[in-house]
Amino acid sequence: TGFLHLGGLRTALYNYIFAKKHQGTFILRVEDTDQNRVVPGAAEGIEDMLDWAGVPPDESPGRGGPAGPYVQSLRLELYRRASAALLQSGAAYRCFCTPQRLELLRREALRSQQTPRYDNRCRHLTPTEVSQKLSQGLDCVVRFRLEKGVEPFQDLVYGWNKHEVAEVEGDPVILKGDGFPTYHLANVVDDHYMGITHVLRGTEWLTSTSKHLLLYKAFGWEPPQFGHLPLLLNKDGGKLSKRQGDIFLERFAQDGFLPEALLDIITNCGSGFTEKQMGRTLEELISQFEIGRITTHSALLDLEALPEFNRIHLTRHIENQGLRQRLVRKLQGLVELVYGDQQVDPDVLEKEYVERVLLLRKGHISLLKNLVSSDYSYLWVRPSVSRQQLQTISAEVDEIGKLVLGLVTRQAAALTVEELNKDLRSLQKQTRETKYSSMMQLLRLVLSGQQHGPSVAEMMVTLGAEEVCGRIRRALSS
Repeated sequence: TGFLHLGGLRTALYNYIFAKKHQGTFILRVEDTDQNRVVPGAAEGIEDMLDWAGVPPDESPGRGGPAGPYVQSLRLELYRRASAALLQSGAAYRCFCTPQRLELLRREALRSQQTPRYDNRCRHLTPTEVSQKLSQGLDCVVRFRLEKGVEPFQDLVYGWNKHEVAEVEGDPVILKGDGFPTYHLANVVDDHYMGITHVLRGTEWLTSTSKHLLLYKAFGWEPPQFGHLPLLLNKDGGKLSKRQGDIFLERFAQDGFLPEALLDIITNCGSGFTEKQMGRTLEELISQFEIGRITTHSALLDLEALPEFNRIHLTRHIENQGLRQRLVRKLQGLVELVYGDQQVDPDVLEKEYVERVLLLRKGHISLLKNLVSSDYSYLWVRPSVSRQQLQTISAEVDEIGKLVLGLVTRQAAALTVEELNKDLRSLQKQTRETKYSSMMQLLRLVLSGQQHGPSVAEMMVTLGAEEVCGRIRRALSS
């Protein structure tokens, strides 16, 4: 019914981690039984985003597997047979109540300030009455008989639980008039036939679990173990907003966030791990995870911290040679995209240059796209600065230019930020009247055409000796 958001990713991630921790199989099943709410492309989008996030399912609609098909609308015959078995045993019955009657029941309940529920009217129809209605061609659904006296079950997160569903709910529909099952029947049947041993799902399904266990009992099947995950909420305790689309994975991918940063932040704000620490990899999450450590408290997500999480993981990517090469290619593409119409010199797209930029700005940037922001335009486009502009800062433009050219030429092979900072202070003492701050302002303008940005020494190291000399000479001759 929609695309993958952070709450869905968190549920999938806990299932993935649990499966890998216990050498199990992580299965993705598409539940599309509510055909009115199906969003075209959403199922494929969910699988694509799980792949992007680095938590790919072992079996799924896209990958296939021994328990397929993995899309519920392709398994209708299985549900039809299952509901027929329940009708045969008397655990289910046909209901002929019209939508109008059900709507009247709902309105009446709301008017008397009660929770709407079906009154189980058709539960008492005799076999003869059912046959008569079927022969008249009346529409019907199949409902499951809820029995009182449910057995408690041990939830992997919430401990012992029991919900007397028959006392608060009417008998639920398990097979609709269009031949499609409801969630309750489809999931029980699929979990059985797919050999599911553990289900980790959102806490909103906790109260329905007793109902599902009654279905397992009616079929004579062994149920899986259930673990219900507490809600993922905003840091102020409110629901995550889907309205602006700002919690959907596509948005984070488009904005350039690394999947590792998302996995890190959504586990860091919750529980299930020995301690909270930023920068955990997926391998570390798997090794540290203990289902018994998940608390029942809601997880409060502070998305304002995401850039910092991303900075940590981006630094790790830059330090890893294999991952760094992928970043180089991405950054080359970004530079062409952002500055392509400004006559970018082919030299600045050279792999060695782009790699040097990444290594030098490691730890300073949160997102790769930061490097194509206006602050860093000097890296990709040569500034146009007139001698006149420079002379408003200092009359000693030529002297400063020559001093810096001499310094850079002498140290070309071993330019480091620390050494340059010392050497530039020494050079300033050789000028007659230019203050150090004015000299830095002048050099910054020559190198970047800007008033702000990284330190002059960092700019010089990033640009490299040859480019620095070229920019100084051009400014002096303009």
